[in-house]
Amino acid sequence: MSFNKKPFRKFNRNSKPQTTEEKIKSFVLRNSKNGYYTKVSTLSYKFEISQERAWEIVGELLDEGSIESIHDEYSGEMKLCEQGKTYTIMNLEQKRKRERPKETNKKSKQRK
Repeated sequence: MSFNKKPFRKFNRNSKPQTTEEKIKSFVLRNSKNGYYTKVSTLSYKFEISQERAWEIVGELLDEGSIESIHDEYSGEMKLCEQGKTYTIMNLEQKRKRERPKETNKKSKQRK
């Protein structure tokens, strides 16, 4: 039994690689579309850049106007999201917080 297999084609990227700024912008926008904020502190270890560089990039993105920021009410940490999605994500976060105790109660009742 001989199989006629084609040789493996190498994956070629036709587009140029993204800069760190573009990667961070797309990451923040993707998180926003999924209903989550992006904390500025996560950018430095996620993209392996210094905290100082992360703040520079955030400042550029805020000046550009494609993202906006809000401060966490408990920790005071800056969180980023897509322009105009602040309150939508805030509402989603509140819903998730309300659902957590319900889920843990259901799990604990099932175990008994």
